[in-house]
Amino acid sequence: MANANLTLPSLNQDAGWFSYQQHSIERWHKGQRSMQLDYIAEEVPISLIYNTVPHAVMLATPTNIEEFALGFSITEGIIQHPEQLLSTRIFNRANGIEVQMTIAAQCVKNLTTHTRQLTGRTSCGLCGTTSLQHALRQPNAIDNALIISTDEVTNALKDLQQYQKINQLTGSVHAAAFVTPTLGIVMVREDVGRHNALDKLIGGLLRTHTPTEQGFLLITSRASFEMVQKAAFIGITILIAISAPTGLAVRLAEEVGLTLIGFARTDQHVIYTHPHRLTHST
Repeated sequence: MANANLTLPSLNQDAGWFSYQQHSIERWHKGQRSMQLDYIAEEVPISLIYNTVPHAVMLATPTNIEEFALGFSITEGIIQHPEQLLSTRIFNRANGIEVQMTIAAQCVKNLTTHTRQLTGRTSCGLCGTTSLQHALRQPNAIDNALIISTDEVTNALKDLQQYQKINQLTGSVHAAAFVTPTLGIVMVREDVGRHNALDKLIGGLLRTHTPTEQGFLLITSRASFEMVQKAAFIGITILIAISAPTGLAVRLAEEVGLTLIGFARTDQHVIYTHPHRLTHST
């Protein structure tokens, strides 16, 4: 149930859709029944269309849609630079949201090799990808001089919850945060899909010209292959997850030079790859 002292976030109405709704429920607790109002996260089909060609339909929380479109376009390899996304128009439809994008002519050829044939579910970042070659695209090797301390990780973990406004209400959305050693948490995006939250964050970082080499990612989910892949594509060298990584994610992180940390808590964590970027406070 929602905390009575919680300040409700904006409904974040994008294209006529809301990020959450109120719903009457019957609650049972220790044998007692009560009628209450609960808050439920929305899940909306978002159709991504490039140069009038339908490309993919993703199920997502209807917030930060322009950032989602940009982040998805970059991490899918459809465009290589934000400037190649020439325009984005969002339309409310009866059964979802339509995002009509215009991309640079030299990027159009990428649509045929990166097309999807199934709806992208909230739990799957690679749904509908038509080839193993595209699904398992290998980012270039990454490296920079960023070193962080366990204190900085701990502080970010402690602070993250206050930025998860939709999750405080609904308990059903993931968050992706960008953190720097000097500023702490700089940006957070939420979504019912962990990969969508990361795409929104990436889009937000690119739109604000935030130097990604100066910070690390903190995600409230497992570190699956596509999460490592997306981070590496924009030059992030440290990915910290609340839950466990997958074997494929660990192998990719090892190969591209990304420091992968799982089971992150304020008093513990597990480093799976490239531990030299984390210093342990004493």
